[in-house]
Amino acid sequence: MADAPLAEIDHLVYAATTLAQGIDYFAELTGIVARPGGKHPTMGTHNALVKLGPRAYLEIIAIDPDAPAPPRKRWFDLDDGDLRADLLGRPKLVHWVARVRDLDRAIASAGYDPGVPTAFARNDYRWRLTLPDDGRRPGRGVLPTLIEWSSAHPADALPDAGAVLEQLAATHPDPTPIRRSLARLGLDAEMRVTFDRVVRLAAMVRTPRGLVAL
Repeated sequence: MADAPLAEIDHLVYAATTLAQGIDYFAELTGIVARPGGKHPTMGTHNALVKLGPRAYLEIIAIDPDAPAPPRKRWFDLDDGDLRADLLGRPKLVHWVARVRDLDRAIASAGYDPGVPTAFARNDYRWRLTLPDDGRRPGRGVLPTLIEWSSAHPADALPDAGAVLEQLAATHPDPTPIRRSLARLGLDAEMRVTFDRVVRLAAMVRTPRGLVAL
């Protein structure tokens, strides 16, 4: 029997200039209104969530204008000037997070540096997540941040709005080491990476309005 994969898709990171912009744009695209999630005081961000499967969801995330600036770089490159300028046009899929049972083992096996294991808590949720000191997305967003939940999962409490993640894919100018790391984590069938000079991340999501590309 083959060994179980170390990781599986946990959630997609869909960034917006403001949370209201992200919720409205996603609703226009899919017919689904995201549920309010909560605030991340350590990062100065807040989010809204959409269920994508039994243990998968989409996170619409934005800088929280009411929160003080954190003493460190925010996660997912949200402090990057180029990304912030890009998001002025419309919200975009910028990253993804993979769930693991043993975070320390997954980090040791990944073949790339996903960041420092960092503990977070909000309401009844408890998790550890890999966080680079500079806030950068691994592999410019193509390699996943890793998360280990020690509580209930957010998707458990989300209503089924008719959204299902069908496919996740990316392009990268140096796909070979990316594919190698994904294979180490057992994610090579979950994320298809091909060559292109430009890094792109895309997800196909089945919605009440049909198949939608993010």
